[in-house]
Amino acid sequence: MTYSAKIVRLNADADPAMLGVQLGRLCIYLKHPVAQVCTDLDVSKAAVYRWFSGKHEVGKHLRDKVLTYYRRLLPPA
Repeated sequence: MTYSAKIVRLNADADPAMLGVQLGRLCIYLKHPVAQVCTDLDVSKAAVYRWFSGKHEVGKHLRDKVLTYYRRLLPPA
């Protein structure tokens, strides 16, 4: 699955300190589908795209779950 030029640009322009933006960059790099992120984290596509674009930060109630997911996606060092 490839990401649209718009989401790639929004992600590139967003604050890299935001967890959702970091997750977005990793998913874009890995070509990891948004649909899979939604399923795995039990969130909507809209929420994921808002995170990836930096429009919203991951909520406090999901932060640990998303951080664990992000770390699981990281390629081995």
